[in-house]
Amino acid sequence: MSSVPKTRFTAAEYLARERAANYKSEFLGGEIFAMAGASPRHNAIAANLLGVLYGALAGKDCPAFGSDQRVKVAASGLYTYPDISIFCGPREFDEAAGDTLLNPIAIIEVLSDSTESYDRGKKFDHYRRVESLVEYILVSQHAPQVERFARRSDGDWLLTIAHGLKSEFELSATGSRIELANIYRHVTFESNTSG
Repeated sequence: MSSVPKTRFTAAEYLARERAANYKSEFLGGEIFAMAGASPRHNAIAANLLGVLYGALAGKDCPAFGSDQRVKVAASGLYTYPDISIFCGPREFDEAAGDTLLNPIAIIEVLSDSTESYDRGKKFDHYRRVESLVEYILVSQHAPQVERFARRSDGDWLLTIAHGLKSEFELSATGSRIELANIYRHVTFESNTSG
């Protein structure tokens, strides 16, 4: 008799495995998806963003968390690790363990070749279902460019694009303006895309 490996998991089984694992995985619909490592450029941009946000958010009850913070999209059941998530006011947790947050006001993803279509498509579909989320920001690692989607009062999302090292974008959820030169510090590009 052969043993068929288990391919479907409950959220509780996923969380138990995830808390014991040496790596991060996403979870959706009973399936666990291992997350790949990031490039040095991706990591530099994410670290720069966290540093800039630390200063921009000083004195506000709006901490920014890095990619080790698990977030659950309660409406769809997706458990994921955004590159950066920002929470203002009281944090809401998925369960008693208190390690999975539910109510980000802003999520930032640094785009990678392997995940860009997912970040722009299905993942954004999930994120749009988070009631607290008011901004979704995509940061290129191939050129100094930031795409900011802001939820309007009618529920639609408005896209603005900042391009070039001399430009900036507004993080309106926190009342901050972020200069692209600061988030691309120590980052080099293959061609003359620094604008």
